[in-house]
Amino acid sequence: MTTTLIHSVRLITDGTETPDAWVRFEDGRVAATGIGADWTDADTVIDAIAVAGAGAILTPGFIDIHGHGGAGASFDDGVDAIRTARELHRSHGTTRAVISLVTAPLDDLARRVGEIAELVTTDADILGSHLEGPFLDPGHHGAHEPSLLREPAAADVQRLLEAGRGTVRQVTIAPELPGGLEAIRMIVAAGSAAAVGHTDADAATAVAAFEAGATILTHAFNAMPGIHHRAPGPVLAAAADHRVVLEAIADNVHLDPHVLKLLFDAAPGSVALVTDAMAAAGSADGGYDLGAVKVTVADGIARADDTGSIAGSTLTQDVALRRAVEAGVSLAEAVRALTQTPAAAIGLDAQLGQLTPGRIGDAVLLNARLQVKHVQTGAALV
Repeated sequence: MTTTLIHSVRLITDGTETPDAWVRFEDGRVAATGIGADWTDADTVIDAIAVAGAGAILTPGFIDIHGHGGAGASFDDGVDAIRTARELHRSHGTTRAVISLVTAPLDDLARRVGEIAELVTTDADILGSHLEGPFLDPGHHGAHEPSLLREPAAADVQRLLEAGRGTVRQVTIAPELPGGLEAIRMIVAAGSAAAVGHTDADAATAVAAFEAGATILTHAFNAMPGIHHRAPGPVLAAAADHRVVLEAIADNVHLDPHVLKLLFDAAPGSVALVTDAMAAAGSADGGYDLGAVKVTVADGIARADDTGSIAGSTLTQDVALRRAVEAGVSLAEAVRALTQTPAAAIGLDAQLGQLTPGRIGDAVLLNARLQVKHVQTGAALV
């Protein structure tokens, strides 16, 4: 048995903060927590103040349920690229991630989710795949190639789910498309989360999607109708439904800080901070590919060359944490949105997202300025 003890931290988990706390890890899982100096020795003892300074903060590992790459590598480009990008995001606190794939030909998507299914068996930090397309509204395609979009025919949906062998965690779909609600039911029946996104759905259609089983709103406000006082749209429909998790991209580009704070106020405990990061995260400005779409990144902002649409982000989750706090979100709630809420969105909250005994011991140690100083990934999922 290997043991690690981290002490003298502000422990933030499950929406609460405990000062002068310690956490003991055994074989990659949380064994015990406490306060003060009543801890026993361990194989590795980390004095948080020595590593991260006064006011050191310990949180569960961050979980990104929507990202496309980083460090110059795109998740669409295979195993080596996925591992390269994951190394970058892991250094910024993201201990586990769902691998998001942009719209592509069906054969390519089936092959890619199959590759990710294999990675789940070898790389503990990879939770599965997210199909952000091809079942999207052409009028809200964003940085997805419109010619590759398609209606969600049952056979196509089933093929992709089967290719993932139980590892497709999330499928984004425009519910107003012909067959959309039936596809949502199929996705949920397979054990995946259905997400409403890249959609022209009004509030009533969004409600119908949630009643059919959809439980995620993909990057709220982006690639969907906004809020109008006589047409509330899918965002308010999602915020009013406690079953639905609303993804938020806290890069101050996709969402104004005031709107980000509005999301947290409107849907307490139901916001997941995601990156939607593409290959340029942690890399230089310049030209990139996002699936079939050419993208130029300037001043850290990614836009599609042909339409000027925002094309993912260059965000990391530690920056998202700082942006949320700067917007007025409490630290405890911002941490929840990086940990417990995304874990619940994909059905893994019994194992991930909290530093409580029995759960997997993913943890991030930050200094008082919310900069990452130590990251650990615990046991594999069971």
